[in-house]
Amino acid sequence: MKVVDYEGHPVQIALRVFVYFPWLFKEIIKSNIHVARRVLSPSLPISPRVFTVKANQKTAVGRTIYANSITLTPGTVTIDVRGDELEVHALTEASAKSVQSGEMDAHVCRFEGGS
Repeated sequence: MKVVDYEGHPVQIALRVFVYFPWLFKEIIKSNIHVARRVLSPSLPISPRVFTVKANQKTAVGRTIYANSITLTPGTVTIDVRGDELEVHALTEASAKSVQSGEMDAHVCRFEGGS
């Protein structure tokens, strides 16, 4: 009898929360400052774009965490999830490059339990 299904991670990720959440909070603060500067200084350019990015997480829960982390970061919104690809809207080129760099994807993979 399976008491916890394959997506039940509470024990496995409990300690990783203390690494991932501070990192995510720092990224949210940096992005808030970036977006606030764009809003308060109309002369600074915005270049909205929609692009896809690969999600390397092993589970649907991992992909959901990744998609939500992108959305929590100001200047980016996950529009759609199709298999292992996310469709993302970014307010600026810098926001798009930040997501496309793969840094957040790697952090979520580590949080999920991957390498």
